Amino acid sequence: MAQVIAKHYDIIKRPIITEKSMSLKEQSNKYTFAVDPKANKIEIKEAVEAIFNVKVLSVNTLNVAGKAKRMGKYEGKTAAYKKAIVELAEGQTIAAFNIE
Repeated sequence: MAQVIAKHYDIIKRPIITEKSMSLKEQSNKYTFAVDPKANKIEIKEAVEAIFNVKVLSVNTLNVAGKAKRMGKYEGKTAAYKKAIVELAEGQTIAAFNIE
């Protein structure tokens, strides 16, 4: 059981809390997470359901490319990551997104 839970926490990296993700949460009960780039939609669904004890209706994923950044004469890129937008069943919420 401990390996299963550790695996779920390896898939879900962190919640993404921005103005756009908060409006998605309020309008259509969709939550946004940064996830492991190798994870597929089925694994993401199982992880969210196991960690937060909710019913997931759908999962949409996208790869976010790193942006080019400059600091004076130094150039670099921000890290690329995979984002998952998870739709929950009506009436269910995730407490990690409740910011007050």
